[in-house]
Amino acid sequence: MTMRVHLIGVCGTAMATLAAMLKRKGFDVRGSDQDVYPPMSDFLAAEGIKTFSGYHPEHITSDLDLVIAGNAISRGNPELEEVLDRKIRYCSLPEMIREHFLWGARSIVIAGTHGKTTTTALSGWVLTDSGADPSVLVGGIVRNFGEHGSSYRMGQGRDFVIEGDEYDSAFFDKTAKFLKYLPDIAVVNNVEFDHADIYADIDAVSLSFRRLVNLVPRKGLLLIGADSPRALALREFGKSRIETFGTADGTDWQAHDIKSAGASTLFKVRRRGEIFGEFELPLLGVHNVRNALAALAIATEVGVDHERIRAAMKRFSGVKRRLEVVGTADGVTVYDDFAHHPTAVNENTGRLACVEPGRADLGDLRTSFGGIMPQSLSGRLRAGLRRRQRGTPRSGLPVVAAGRSAALGAAARSRSASTRSVRTGNCLNRRNHQHRGQRAPAWRPRLDDVERRLWRHSRPPVASARR
Repeated sequence: MTMRVHLIGVCGTAMATLAAMLKRKGFDVRGSDQDVYPPMSDFLAAEGIKTFSGYHPEHITSDLDLVIAGNAISRGNPELEEVLDRKIRYCSLPEMIREHFLWGARSIVIAGTHGKTTTTALSGWVLTDSGADPSVLVGGIVRNFGEHGSSYRMGQGRDFVIEGDEYDSAFFDKTAKFLKYLPDIAVVNNVEFDHADIYADIDAVSLSFRRLVNLVPRKGLLLIGADSPRALALREFGKSRIETFGTADGTDWQAHDIKSAGASTLFKVRRRGEIFGEFELPLLGVHNVRNALAALAIATEVGVDHERIRAAMKRFSGVKRRLEVVGTADGVTVYDDFAHHPTAVNENTGRLACVEPGRADLGDLRTSFGGIMPQSLSGRLRAGLRRRQRGTPRSGLPVVAAGRSAALGAAARSRSASTRSVRTGNCLNRRNHQHRGQRAPAWRPRLDDVERRLWRHSRPPVASARR
């Protein structure tokens, strides 16, 4: 008998991806959200998932077997209250993933404050290209999956590569999502303070990662980013095999002789002090080399030889909204990037120096956090971006503009033109303010207008069940 499932908050990236995966697995899936609009509405329609606009008790019908509550859903939501009143079975997103995808798989969980999405995407791609045929669930659109990119892949192999988020799970479960993912192989790229809305301090963040480390079985593998002191400190709590990776001497997987070559990075790798190989990664930045080391260590553990890893890594196309070119207007290039943490933003300034040598004046970088937003993009720039939206970027792929973005960066030709400076804004998620009863920052309405203009002409990502 087909199981009927309803997702409350289905238009969230992870929830929509889960809905698509459940549909592919034979579930009868539907969902609802307060606002249903492209690209997620188009994505869900393409997957054959019925979506209701708005939250209403009548959406919770008697034929439902299970309701999945997104972590943005809290008490007072009309549909959630109906579920509780009628005692209909419910669960969180990570619980559903665990129960229906992970128990029978070798679970490869990628965690850390930074680099989760890129490392998950790269690891999933290397295993896919090498013939392991993994399933992959990632919090971004991976260009290598499907014709237009996808946030998931359903494979027939043993491995399930999943991005492990330290954010909470649901209104009834405030523990980290990644604690439900049954890690056989776990990666902790780095540990820094983040998510101040749910973690009181860095010690609380570290505790969540300690709990993840404690879940890896004795025969499993824990990979730790040695360049992050707080991640490296987790080593003493592991009960499994442990390997370290990074650029420092003494690590099990060490990258060295790192140099940029156009839009790529070349680097050499030592494994426990012995030469392992030379690699080319079509991404910039030492932080992406660290991400690649983790993917390399995972692939080696799975049984992929280094020549196949090298070939797959060279063909990696990246993830959308990771220093993605949105468009150019009047000589100003606008980048869309999810970076919102000071460390991640600083890494991106270094990448911009490589992407736009002699053009981006990093000395005039204006960075904004905590609700302070630089002045709205100029009318000329917005008009140029709208024109650009109807075309294609340098990669030849359709532009997907940022909605509810975490960062917009504009690289400029000259420091003297104030409207042409490099800008990165921490655009706080609109839902965070609504659900916590806070007033949105003063710049929010202006940014909303820019986002709506960009969304209007953007093409939604299309998910693919297989490569």
